[in-house]
Amino acid sequence: MIDTNSSCKGQTKRAGEAFGNLPIDVTNDLLSVAHTVSYPSSVLLFSELDQAQRVFVVLEGEIKLSINSRDGRRLILHIAKKGEIVGLASALSGKAQEMTAETLYPAKLALLSRSDFLAFLLRHPEAYQTLVEELTHQFSKACDQLRNVGLSSTAPEKLARLLLEWGENGQISASGTRFHFSLTHQEIGEFIGATRETVTRTLGEFKSRQLIAFHGTTLTIPNRIALESYAHC
Repeated sequence: MIDTNSSCKGQTKRAGEAFGNLPIDVTNDLLSVAHTVSYPSSVLLFSELDQAQRVFVVLEGEIKLSINSRDGRRLILHIAKKGEIVGLASALSGKAQEMTAETLYPAKLALLSRSDFLAFLLRHPEAYQTLVEELTHQFSKACDQLRNVGLSSTAPEKLARLLLEWGENGQISASGTRFHFSLTHQEIGEFIGATRETVTRTLGEFKSRQLIAFHGTTLTIPNRIALESYAHC
């Protein structure tokens, strides 16, 4: 049976560290052929159909991964965080990029050319297992996102699922689960396939029902069970 409620059950993979299980000498060899670059927010790293030229390991910040339709509509599939590898599938296959990658916040990335990355794998075939796990994680997250957008029936259900997923890595406090939240309503709409106006209206409803609370760029979920009732968990 396919579990369509993974975002309600706390099954999200670790926040990153894709190479965390490799021996230190292997990790050091990887870093020796990489160079670190700091980017401001809203920088385009690559677009769909670009040729795969490099891979990016997220050291700090977050990277927005999306797909776009011919008529300009965008669906955000995932936000890559610390330790995750961006551009991995295309670097391994040699095919064009299937997503667009853009810095969501200021970010520090380790960049490796595709040729250096493939040479690293030839020197350290033991890293393939780590990459298989990372690709599986990325595929699973994309499927979860498409399932949420395509199979959830209403905007409140989709938004509730999204907030519950983001809250899985949040901080637990006396007032509830807290996490950083500074996306625009337009960007949230691109996550759930809804208009900015629908997101604004739904967030307002959640606030009035005390399902969420905002404090600057921090969002708090006072009672996950109450919010889960909207997500049909």
